[in-house]
Amino acid sequence: MMTPSIALLEKYSKPGPRYTSYPTAPYFTEGFGEKEWREEIAQSQASGRDLSLYVHIPFCDTLCYYCGCNMVATRDYSKACNYLDFLLREIDLVAELTAKDRVVRQLHWGGGTPTYLKPTDIARLATHLRARFNFAPEVEAGCEVDPRDLTREHVAALRAAGFNRISIGVQDLDERVQRAVNRIQPEAMIRDAIAWMREDGFTSINVDLMVGLPNQSVERFAHTLVRVIEMAPDRLAVFGYAHVPWMKKHQKLIKEQDLPSFPVRLGLQMLVHDKLAEAGYVYIGMDHFAKPDDELVRAQRNQTLYRNFQGYTTHKHSDIYAFGASAISQTDDVYTQNWKRLADYQGRVDAGHLPIERGVRITRDDKIRRDAITRIMCDLALERKIFAQHWDIDFDAYFRAAVVTLGELEQDGLVRLSSARIEVTELGRFFLRNIAMCFDAYLEAAEPAKPRYSKTI
Repeated sequence: MMTPSIALLEKYSKPGPRYTSYPTAPYFTEGFGEKEWREEIAQSQASGRDLSLYVHIPFCDTLCYYCGCNMVATRDYSKACNYLDFLLREIDLVAELTAKDRVVRQLHWGGGTPTYLKPTDIARLATHLRARFNFAPEVEAGCEVDPRDLTREHVAALRAAGFNRISIGVQDLDERVQRAVNRIQPEAMIRDAIAWMREDGFTSINVDLMVGLPNQSVERFAHTLVRVIEMAPDRLAVFGYAHVPWMKKHQKLIKEQDLPSFPVRLGLQMLVHDKLAEAGYVYIGMDHFAKPDDELVRAQRNQTLYRNFQGYTTHKHSDIYAFGASAISQTDDVYTQNWKRLADYQGRVDAGHLPIERGVRITRDDKIRRDAITRIMCDLALERKIFAQHWDIDFDAYFRAAVVTLGELEQDGLVRLSSARIEVTELGRFFLRNIAMCFDAYLEAAEPAKPRYSKTI
């Protein structure tokens, strides 16, 4: 893969969204609440769209200093038991509004740490969901796990509950890095967990890694990659650490002087691409890699890949019903987010309300721009004429500002432009977020005092 120069990386290293939605979450508003969400659920039942269910379990035993998720670090399991009661009640509230013939094609549990729950509570939650919704026999069911405190019984409980995909957080196997981010997990622990998953018949195992963490070096991370490749995961997600201490106060526990320099981060990124390519993994985009026969690779080849709050997915034509504190739901026309604080979330559910804190009903312009961004992020190309015909627009006139900016990106070798298409170059794959930002109308507004997003590079 072509190596970007330091000057190019510095030029394009600016705060920008990851585009798991458009408009992005900072533009959701409290003017869209429970009443509007109930109306949207009611009118969308005849849409013919499938369902994707997301459940947020915010609890973790310990605090990982790099974490950017909505989580609660506690060893008091009674908090999880209490939370689970409210979670089941929220599920009931939404299920009552949902047509019984709508089919659940995808299920995902995230966190926090879903396997913070005891195996008996994993079974309880899974059974409750299946009793309230119409699950497809071949449902894609995935769960995120933390290998620390994961037991054989947890893995067996997930498999018995119908999960067939699993994602394990590794980040880095180097002990110096693990100590710096307060996440100690020996390699043997990871290998044991993956062995259990394979023994129990999980069809897809994903490993999460992270570059840009304190004390990382190219040489030492190469050892991590070699050992992880030996474990033969079906997919890998290699995220760049987003240091945003003004948003996540606990990140102040990371010593900034220990963070790798810009050249080292570049070396880490190049190492990841080179080593995973050598091992036969296909780069999907935005930090994601998969084996050549993976359905994500096939979907990208067939231009049916999609991107939402669960990352890359093949379930484009699904409404997302999301449960738990901070969880984000989605229909074709609406995004909503639950209250983040546990007390707020539980208080609303306790009063019999859907716990919606904010949301947004998107406009036709939002849909057009979302489609353009999705094509760039998923297909790595955008067919101008086909796109213009689909939306009944004059492409160059509609995206006048974007076309100008894309011309500048072409000069830097990030895209190839023709009258027929916009194509992301091999070099441009490092800058997908920057390319997508060309189509984002909201970024033209005045910048806030503190950036809303992490840096793109």
